[in-house]
Amino acid sequence: MARSDCVPGLGSPAAVVVLKRAVELDSESRYQQALVCYQEGIDLLLQVLKGTNDDTMKCNLRKKISGYMDRAENIKKYLDQEKEDGRYHKQIKIEENATGFGYESLFQEYLNEWVTEVWIEDPYIRHTHQLYNFLRFCEMLVKKSCKVKTIHLLTSLDGIGKKQQCSGLEEIKESLRKHGVLLELEYSSSIHDREIRFNNGWMIKIGRGLDYFKKPQSRFSLGYCDFDLRPCHETTVDIFHNKHTKKI
Repeated sequence: MARSDCVPGLGSPAAVVVLKRAVELDSESRYQQALVCYQEGIDLLLQVLKGTNDDTMKCNLRKKISGYMDRAENIKKYLDQEKEDGRYHKQIKIEENATGFGYESLFQEYLNEWVTEVWIEDPYIRHTHQLYNFLRFCEMLVKKSCKVKTIHLLTSLDGIGKKQQCSGLEEIKESLRKHGVLLELEYSSSIHDREIRFNNGWMIKIGRGLDYFKKPQSRFSLGYCDFDLRPCHETTVDIFHNKHTKKI
């Protein structure tokens, strides 16, 4: 894919930094990240354009903006085609103690009005804090613009705490039912992989499953309620798009 290689004379140090990063990512074929940087850089240039009265500078900025917009549009078309062909792959590396990765922040991009069914495969929806993780994930699905009607959960049974685990999941099931959502539960003794699928074609694999948050320092510390403020364990998130989502 052809790309933009130069970023001189933009009249905005911030735009220079962002667009240089966009070009670097572009050259490394990291198109999704490059697109975000191109879009941010274009917005910064548009702000400069609005604030200048220099006709020569305006002309130069318009040319630069046009070039970067063309490149961003080409990348977007390329990524859309990748999704259509079922070859899309995006990877997010969550660093140790990183914040800003609550469920809504991580998943909102992939939840649209076409999502009516969700499949979750996670062996560790067992202990109390893991049940709360799953509950928060379900709350997110109910709140979003998607119209989820069925959630399938495949997990493993906790040998010692099986009674508490099953009781908690049944309570979540009953609560979801009151919101018009069916929770289908299935248990497996051999489950290992962690995977989440939406019926709009998105599939998300998280190394640690839904349990990638660290324990809060106390019940009254920031991050106890808002997961965006909760420090994370290091993990990797792989996101794919398939034309046909295979049910778990």
